[in-house]
Amino acid sequence: MYRRRFLASLVAAVAATTASLKLNAASASSGAPVSHTVKIANFAFSPATLSVGVGDRVTWINMDIVPHTATADDGSWDAGELGPNERKEIVVTEGLGGSYYCRFHPAMTAKLDLV
Repeated sequence: MYRRRFLASLVAAVAATTASLKLNAASASSGAPVSHTVKIANFAFSPATLSVGVGDRVTWINMDIVPHTATADDGSWDAGELGPNERKEIVVTEGLGGSYYCRFHPAMTAKLDLV
C-alpha cells in the first residue's frame, strides 16, 4: 500500500514538473517577458553580457559593501544608485540596451543585448 502511494506521488510530481517545464518553454518561445538578475559582486557585473527582450525585467543586486550604479554608456538609462544589499529593477523598452558601467567604478562594465 505504501509503495503504491509513493509511486503515485512520484508520478504526479514528475507530471507536474514536466507541465511546468513545458509552460516555461512556451513562455520563452512566445516572447513573454522574462525576469533576469544581474549580481554585482567583487566589483563586477555577473553576467557580463545579458540577452534581453522588450518587456523583460532586469534586477541588479548589489552584493558588495560599497554603492554601485548600472548606467548606460550613452546616458540613455540609469538604474540608479544601489547601496549594499540593495536591488533595483528596470523594464526593458525598445532601444534600451548596449554597454553600461558603474559611475563610481568606471572599470566595471557589462552589456545588455536587446534581441
